[in-house]
Amino acid sequence: MSPVPTSDGSSAPTALTSSGDASPAVNGVARGSGPGPAATRSVMDKAADKETTTGILFGIGAYGLWGLLPLYFYVLNPAGAVEIVANRVVWSLLFCALLITVSRAWPAIGAAFRNRTVFGTLALAAGLIAVNWVTYTYGVTTGQAVETSLGYFINPLVSVLLGVFVLKEKLRPLQWAAVAVGFVAVGVLTYSYGKLPWIALTLAFSFGLYGFVKKRVGPRVDALTSLSVETFVLAPIAAVAMVVLAVTGAATLTSNGSGHFWLLAASGVITAVPLLFFGASARRLPMTTIGLLQYFAPVLQFIVALVVFKEAMTPERWVGFGVVWLALLLLTADMLRAARRNAVTRKRARAAA
Repeated sequence: MSPVPTSDGSSAPTALTSSGDASPAVNGVARGSGPGPAATRSVMDKAADKETTTGILFGIGAYGLWGLLPLYFYVLNPAGAVEIVANRVVWSLLFCALLITVSRAWPAIGAAFRNRTVFGTLALAAGLIAVNWVTYTYGVTTGQAVETSLGYFINPLVSVLLGVFVLKEKLRPLQWAAVAVGFVAVGVLTYSYGKLPWIALTLAFSFGLYGFVKKRVGPRVDALTSLSVETFVLAPIAAVAMVVLAVTGAATLTSNGSGHFWLLAASGVITAVPLLFFGASARRLPMTTIGLLQYFAPVLQFIVALVVFKEAMTPERWVGFGVVWLALLLLTADMLRAARRNAVTRKRARAAA
């Protein structure tokens, strides 16, 4: 994920002056014909704003589709979690191959495979997203969609912890408060569930690590290349799983009618599109903005779980979720304040340039 481009503060070269109206050209450019520093900064600022707007739209699309994904899994019944994920991978590979062919992006795919650093990073990302998919699908298909939404509510706190333990960042006071409140929330929810909310925690950490890994490789590969390599890594395992399910009679792909077949086949598009959106968004936006956008998904998942799936919410769980939302409120306030402070600093730097 690449940072939002900003003005580098450089100024355009100034032509040498001479007496009279006529001025000699410098490097083949007549005096006054090139843009000045202010115009250059204006063009770059507009480009940055356009990139940011595009990134936000892609982010809303990705998290919005993920938020509604439980509805899709609901109509895939009686397919289980393993079969759904295996189909998602295999059909996604076919869809990516089609997109690569249409966009003539095979050279970029080849370059990614030849670069050991890029390929290794994307292979790690593939493993993390596979864990996330299986856990999420299992949660939704076994009547635990509320807990899956909890996982994505906790995810921003995991991102903060990754900053501390992996990037050695220093937390600001509000961030410390949010993390502390988050630990209290996990304790309350553990009490309310009668067990550690392992589905939520697995989802939070797997997707938090996935986003972190994608951030490291984002500037070097585009969204389609990244998704294609990840899918290629997972495809052999998914294909074996589909064969085993078919041999043991546990597969539903071809045994529940044509409608069920095409719904499972559509998993390629339904999986690939939000991931492509996420990759495109992550390459354009800073982590702060991504952190704010990701609230879309768990809010929608939570609403679907309560309104459509009619899952129970005990008073203890409401308290636990309330504590989580308090932690997110603190974290959001800190992110907004930091973003505002950074914007003021950049504006002053541009004014001084």
